[in-house]
Amino acid sequence: MILVTGASGNLGSAILAALHACGAIATGGSRTPGDGMRLLDFDDPSGIDLAGVSTLVLISAGYAEDDQVIGRHAAVLDAAARDGVRHVIYTSLSGVGDHLGFALAHRATERRVRACGLPWTILRNGLYAELFGGLLMWGDDGVESAFGDGALAAVARADLAEAAAIIAADPAQHSGRTYDLVGTPITAADVAARLGVPHRTIGLGEYRRRLLNEMPELLPFQPPMLSSIATGIRHGFLDGTSPDLADILGRPVCDPLATAVAAASATRPWAAR
Repeated sequence: MILVTGASGNLGSAILAALHACGAIATGGSRTPGDGMRLLDFDDPSGIDLAGVSTLVLISAGYAEDDQVIGRHAAVLDAAARDGVRHVIYTSLSGVGDHLGFALAHRATERRVRACGLPWTILRNGLYAELFGGLLMWGDDGVESAFGDGALAAVARADLAEAAAIIAADPAQHSGRTYDLVGTPITAADVAARLGVPHRTIGLGEYRRRLLNEMPELLPFQPPMLSSIATGIRHGFLDGTSPDLADILGRPVCDPLATAVAAASATRPWAAR
């Protein structure tokens, strides 16, 4: 049986749906499980039960500080080795993302995956096109961002989910492989043009000020993470491409621009529509 962690989240639920669509025997695990899912709380190592799981799709539990994230992943990998899991698939971060504020937890987990004693596959996922569009901010007459003229090799979440499901359904064919799953480079100006509005670049200092002062819902570790994405895109570090995703899917990747446009449009103030 295949088990997908984080199955109540966007990526995990999409992977689980893709597995079910292809007829795979799969279930999900979550700290808030739905029908037929397992209770799986990474912060309770003693309660992690992976008995009967042959392939584990470990979705990064990145919504925390690095030490907590790495500790969560270590607990799951220990349980996988203990309970007889035969293959681990980990959703990591694209290879060009080493400078990002959340890269360390991914790279540390990759080390643990390679050293866990189980067959493994690492999926270095690019940043979501949904995220790119969602990070654009609406001004009085258009969109604003700290991305400048930089491009992001954005990728639709649905493509990443389908690729993970393909590999989980036949993991032996991908044992010991690390794939770089990125899409086609797009810019904020591209999104703005598709929306029919101008794009205005703001400085990184202004962006950080807005994150700190105008978004109280953000947790303390999130503004530095988001700022690192902005400067990475702005200065051309996140636009590298790879054929890996299309090769796994056996088709061209989805248009990330359309996905980013839909995400940006969803946050558009009603008065500006």
